[in-house]
This record gives sequence, C-alpha cells and structure tokens, in this order.
Amino acid sequence: MAQEAAPVLLLVLARLVSSTWHEGSGYYLESHTNEVYAEEPPPEPALDYRRVPQWCATLNIHRGEATCYSPRGSSYRSSLGTRCELSCTRGYRLVGPSAVQCLPNRHWSGMAYCRQIRCHVLPAVLRGSYVCSAGVQMDSRCDYTCLPGYQLEGDRSRICMEDGRWSGSEPVCVDLEPPKIRCPESRERIAEPGKLTATVYWDPPRVRDSADGVIKRVMLRGPEPGSEFPAGEHVIRYTAHDQAYNRASCKFRIRVQVRRCPVLKPPQNGYISCTSDGNNYGATCEYLCDGGYERQGTSLRVCQSSQQWTGSQPLCAPMQINTDVNSAASLLDQFHEKRRLFVISAPDPSNRYYKMQISMLQQAACGLDLRHVTTVELVGQPPHEVGRIREHRLSLGIIEELRRFLHLTRSHFNAVLLDKAGTDRERYISPVSPDELFVFIDTFLLSEREAARRAQGGDPCE
Repeated sequence: MAQEAAPVLLLVLARLVSSTWHEGSGYYLESHTNEVYAEEPPPEPALDYRRVPQWCATLNIHRGEATCYSPRGSSYRSSLGTRCELSCTRGYRLVGPSAVQCLPNRHWSGMAYCRQIRCHVLPAVLRGSYVCSAGVQMDSRCDYTCLPGYQLEGDRSRICMEDGRWSGSEPVCVDLEPPKIRCPESRERIAEPGKLTATVYWDPPRVRDSADGVIKRVMLRGPEPGSEFPAGEHVIRYTAHDQAYNRASCKFRIRVQVRRCPVLKPPQNGYISCTSDGNNYGATCEYLCDGGYERQGTSLRVCQSSQQWTGSQPLCAPMQINTDVNSAASLLDQFHEKRRLFVISAPDPSNRYYKMQISMLQQAACGLDLRHVTTVELVGQPPHEVGRIREHRLSLGIIEELRRFLHLTRSHFNAVLLDKAGTDRERYISPVSPDELFVFIDTFLLSEREAARRAQGGDPCE
C-alpha cells in the first residue's frame, strides 16, 4: 500500500527544499536535485542448499554402481553439485547417460539402468546341432557337432561377447567323408597250355555311404568281368561317388601266368634280347655285352617244352686294352663309344686324397662297371711317375700326353670324368664319393639305350 502511494508523494513534494524520508516507501526525496532514487529492497530469506548434505535422492543402480565426486568431499554422495559416473557389472550394459549431476531442483540430470547383455538365438545347423553353456547370455559358449558321416566346416564353437554378438561365424556340416568301397580279393589264374590268356570273373565291389547312404554311381576302370586277360599282372580299379561328389576307390590285381621257363638274368656288363614273350615256350634269347666287354660262351638259348633253357649262361669279359701305343689319342680311341674314363692325378702315392679316392672306387667296382667307367691313374713325379689302367702300365710319354691333353697338374690331387666320346664332363679337386659320381652319370651321361636297360634290369650291384 505504501509502495503504491510513492509516485503521488513524489509529485506533491518534488519542490520541497529539505529532503524527507518516508519510512516504508522505499524512496527518499532530495530538494536540491529534483532526482528520484529507488531503494534496493532487502533480500528475502533463502535456503542455503549448499549446506544440505543430501540434496538429491541416493543413487542405487541394480547390477551396477555409481562412483560419485562431491564438492564437499567423498562422504557426500548426493549433495548439490555431486557428479556420479555410472557403470554396470560384467554381463550388463548401461542404458542412459554414463554420468549424472545433482541439480538445484533436487533431481539428477539424467536416469540410467543396467540391462543384461544377450546375444540373439543361434540358428539351427543343417545336419548338425549345438549345445550352449549358458543360453544366450554373455560368455555362453556354444559347441557345434555334426551327424555321423558329416564333418564340421568352420568354427567349432562360438562365444557370446560383450557387444551382444557371437564370436566367429556360423559353421556348416558338410559331407566330406568319402563312401566306403571294398573290392574283390586279388586272384591268380594259370593259362591253359598253348594259350597266353585266361578268362577271369569276379563279383562287383561292396559300396556304402556313411552320411545319407546314397551312392550316386560306381565306375569301373579296366576290363569287364569275364574278359580275356593276357599273361602278366592287371590292376582293376573301381571308383564310387556319393551325392556330395566325394569319391573313394579300390583296386585288386589279376595275375595270369603262362607255363614258362625261368626268367633269364642278363650277364654282368651285358643284356638279353628275346623273341616272343621272353620266356614262354619257344622263345629265343640272345646274349649281348655292353661296350668294352666281349661275350664268352653260348650266344643263344631256347625255352623248351620242359620249361628248361638250352645251353648255359655266357659271360661278358672286359675288353682287351692295348697300352703299347704311340700316342695318347690312340689309347683313348680304344674306349671311344665303349667306356667312360675317370682319370685321377696325384703328386705321389702317399697323397691323402689319392688314397681316399682309390679306396672308395675299389669298394664301388660293381657300380663303376655297371656304368661303363674305367679308372686311369697318373701318380708321382718324373722320372718315377706311374700311369696304369687296371693292371696295364702306361709309358712316360703317354702319361705326359694325357696330362697335357686333359690339363692335369702334378702339384696336387685332381681328377676328370670323360664321357664315351672323350669329352671332359666334370672335374674334381678333392675325392668324390661313388654315390655322387653315379648320380652325375645317371643324370647326365646315360644314353637312352643304357637308361632303358637300367630301368628294365634294375641295379644288380645292390
């Protein structure tokens, strides 16, 4: 009421000389200035909320916790201005703000809660299944298995992770197992006298599939049952396919024998050339010797009806070497297209490398002859230098020509391997093992004819 009368009093008393205070009006009048000043009203009594220890409600988060920081200290968790950071226990995810603050309106700045982390339900696996340790909760492990006959392809187990997703990827059960197939037993038949073939019958193989039991097809590779088989061994193969295109194979052998004479062995350093089927009745075999060897004995043998061969096996003796020649060229010509030469040079007979090399070659004499290798030794210093081929001695003049022609020094151990054409093919400055020498010859120096004979006759030195 007093404040409403203030403007009226201002107009009536504006020209008074002395200032007058009106209690309760909130204004005073100054006679000298004609100005009006508004008095600040006294402050109303207010609640000091900074002194209130619990301003907002206490935070309680199920399956989580609130870590609060208050301006008044750690003992105050809900005073004005308190800031709380919210988190959830493992296996739960926070929904809402991660931090809230106690506001002057006695409310927190936001609301949040903890929701359990769950993964989606895994889809079913065709031809398989899975078992989970804790359903779809976090850390649940699901292990996959397949039905019999199928194999798991992909992750064998998956785990529900913190982000609500399953680890890995969905596996599949596939039919990777081939079908089971069993062929008939191998068999042996003897041809009738005067025939080189036999008629052979057998039952089809037994086949089953461990997955769905369905066999798509069975293929035969070889003659049909009831066919005529010539003498020798024959391999019959069957292959079965299931619906998943897996396949399995089996095989058995059919051996047809003809009344024959014993198989003849070729002579050492020689070979046999036979007519007909080789050792059946009426076959004729001729004995031939390798280059550098001469036949001694019967050249032809015939397989008789008694299954015995006529005559006896001849021998292939080493060729006669003539060292009484005028030049090294004449000496080497005797071996042209017949033998390979391994020429060894050493400063003296006591040379360690020389003794080691000769010792290894003596133990491999059969392999050297098999590969048509003749050893030539040039040892010592003039005028006591010695040269020899087997038991044949070489003259000093021939030795000197060989050294110059083959570039062999007397100062240290060295060796050279010549092929059948007399060409320098490999050199050595230290002893070479027979195996290394044989591998080099078999790989690079054998002619097609030699290789064919070796493949046919095998290695008689083993």
